[in-house]
Amino acid sequence: MQTDTVLDPARVRAAADAACRLMKVLSNPDRLLLLCELSQGERRVGELETLCDIAQPTLSQQLGVLRDEGLVATRREGKHIHYRIDSPQALAVMGVLYDQFCK
Repeated sequence: MQTDTVLDPARVRAAADAACRLMKVLSNPDRLLLLCELSQGERRVGELETLCDIAQPTLSQQLGVLRDEGLVATRREGKHIHYRIDSPQALAVMGVLYDQFCK
């Protein structure tokens, strides 16, 4: 990728920091599986537990990390909590990972 644009070092540093945070979150297999499943659409917690075969305590912990990092959002419907990807960057990276490893 070559351009004639001069890059602002502070802006590039901030972007690199944000990219590294995202990659760190994605480096956990359980979180990666959860985001992979959520890239297909909104899911209830019970669905995620079944589809990803992640035990409930671990599931809660990893969903908490994804929430804390701003990668997922929730909505409540009665007794059910639904999760969805809330980060365009995370969704874009999941698309690339799918193309490279799952097709």
